[in-house]
Amino acid sequence: MDGLAVTACERCPDLVESRSQIVNGVGPADAELIFLGEAPGKNEDEEGEPFVGRSGSILDDALRDAGLDRADVRITNCVRCRPPENRDPTTEELGNCRGYLAAELAAIDPELIVTLGKVPSEHLLDRSVAVTKEAGDVADVRLGGEPFRALVSVHPAATLYDGSQRETFFETIARAAEIAGIGASDGGQSSLGDF
Repeated sequence: MDGLAVTACERCPDLVESRSQIVNGVGPADAELIFLGEAPGKNEDEEGEPFVGRSGSILDDALRDAGLDRADVRITNCVRCRPPENRDPTTEELGNCRGYLAAELAAIDPELIVTLGKVPSEHLLDRSVAVTKEAGDVADVRLGGEPFRALVSVHPAATLYDGSQRETFFETIARAAEIAGIGASDGGQSSLGDF
């Protein structure tokens, strides 16, 4: 690991074979808010950035609604390489990448981590999570011996398959901004007041 970036890793043979590149987190190295997904998909693997496809557009919309810009937050994944056929990362793959995630979170020391979907929620909380029911819940977690606060959220893609999840997702992102003390509620970064 070079700073916050993993530059070479061969721990997961299936992922090494299926990736075109390692997809590291993006955003400020001192972000108050980190969004944590499970693993890169096709678009992310091609572009080398997390959440750039349809899910990324929904995340961007929710951030804007909360008075934030993508550049204000850090976005990363539990696993940095695309699993074949977009399958969920295995427990072993999550474990192989856990040290990288722990190092990234420790270096950034965010006010809040937002887990986007079931895999990152269960990985960070280390238990079974009913994401739809628990969306908006805050939990204290430890990773690499460091304490963090995590906010459970549905995955932005859930809003594509189930329109009723859209409001839940947008409210959760607004709550995250409020808890982290950034966005529209801080009076500074939002341009929404200009309208």
